[in-house]
Amino acid sequence: MNKWLVATAVMIPTIMEIMDMSVANVSLNHIQGSLSAGAEEVTWVLTSYLVSNAIVIPASGWLAGTFGRKRLLLLSLVLFTVSSLLCGAAPNLPSLVAFRVFQGLGGGSLQPVSQAILLETFPVAERGLAMAVFGVGVMFAPIVGPLVGGWLTDNLGWRWIFYINLPIGALAVLMALAFVHDPPYIRRAHRRVDYPGLVLLALGIGCLQLVLDTGQREDWFASAFIVRTTGVAVLALSGLVWWELRQKDPIIDLTVFRDRSFAAGNMMMCLTFFSFFGSLVMVPLYLQMLMGYTATLAGVVLSPGGAASLVAMALVGRLMLSVDARWVLAAGMILTGVSFDMMAHYTLQSDLYAVLLPRIIQGFGIGMVFVPLTSLTVADIAPQRMGNATALFNLLRNLGGSFGIAFSATMLARRSQAGQVHLAAHLSPFDPPLQIAADNLSRILGALDRAPALAREKSLTFLYRSLLEQSLMLGFRDVFAYLTGVFLLAGIFFFFLRGLRQAEAVALH
Repeated sequence: MNKWLVATAVMIPTIMEIMDMSVANVSLNHIQGSLSAGAEEVTWVLTSYLVSNAIVIPASGWLAGTFGRKRLLLLSLVLFTVSSLLCGAAPNLPSLVAFRVFQGLGGGSLQPVSQAILLETFPVAERGLAMAVFGVGVMFAPIVGPLVGGWLTDNLGWRWIFYINLPIGALAVLMALAFVHDPPYIRRAHRRVDYPGLVLLALGIGCLQLVLDTGQREDWFASAFIVRTTGVAVLALSGLVWWELRQKDPIIDLTVFRDRSFAAGNMMMCLTFFSFFGSLVMVPLYLQMLMGYTATLAGVVLSPGGAASLVAMALVGRLMLSVDARWVLAAGMILTGVSFDMMAHYTLQSDLYAVLLPRIIQGFGIGMVFVPLTSLTVADIAPQRMGNATALFNLLRNLGGSFGIAFSATMLARRSQAGQVHLAAHLSPFDPPLQIAADNLSRILGALDRAPALAREKSLTFLYRSLLEQSLMLGFRDVFAYLTGVFLLAGIFFFFLRGLRQAEAVALH
């Protein structure tokens, strides 16, 4: 079977599923108005999908062993596509949220199963190529998703962000039927269902994702709901680890973390995506809240970074055939670190070039990180354990992104408030620089305005607005500095990665 046909067959559902994580973000206002929902209620359209998706991802390896990998891929595609149809036809918010739960359940297995199929279809020495293909969906789809969702919502209506999945899902099913086949060692097994593990997994991962998605809106641990949900997540995940390590046929096989490269690679990927996804959220907010960009223009600014990632992954996939993957990874880490540091120096005077350049460097660097890091992480994993390994890998990558988004949003709010307090402490009605600035503004506004008596009040209002902008800018700079620190922390795990097996790498030649 042609490996590129297999790659195409599994990448179509991967891109479709990852786009659906973000495609609805830009349509929430339209959904809210159409279904007469409240601002807090409509966010469950996003939360319900993320929670159900997170629950299925770690169990996908067990599900593939139980039902067969191809059968699981087809069942997931059908469930995802049918749920998309029902989401588009939903008459009210409760039904839309319910259908999004089923859509998330269907989509959860698509990423790890597709990755496992790619890793087994390509020889070990060509895994860089395989992960370059997989990286197209993982890195580019989250950037394209909001743009596609915005265009469909503005031109066809919000329901089309779900209807667009129907032809894509049908094509994915046909290609999977034609080109995807289970390897010989996968046999549909009549396994004893690990019900305690399944319950603990659903409770732990579901509650954790719920906390990360709603924590900022609920003011974190000032909310009794967040405290209780966090407690359930901690207890359930602790119980899950204890229970699964004692089972002969666990839902998730945690013993795979005994492999040094796999454990280090997962930690490195989790922290990398923590910083990367945090920056993906912060850059558009910075452009819209301080620089006057529209939502569409802010999204366009992200696009060159996505294009740079595609170029990098295409080059790296070939480069890894002759260069040690660790050297490629090190170069990508340096480029990405430089881009984070550049973002930490954004100002209110930054022009388009100053914003675009770090995004392009980051996109190229993260493309150079993702491909070799994925290959190095699973290099020593036996094919029989690959499904379970890719499930855990995708879970930790997604959770890293969720943690990064939640952390960035929280720190922006808190550091902006701290900056406002700091700046305001240096201003008083008796402060000579403030008096001079207010007098100058009053004269200018008085000359321009037909109501000169209000010039003094307007000048003070203008200065206060400037203080708010400056404090918000300080908040953004602090967040980017924190993300830089987390990314540098990820570099520590680089030294625990083993190289790709030389014998298998040479076998290609």
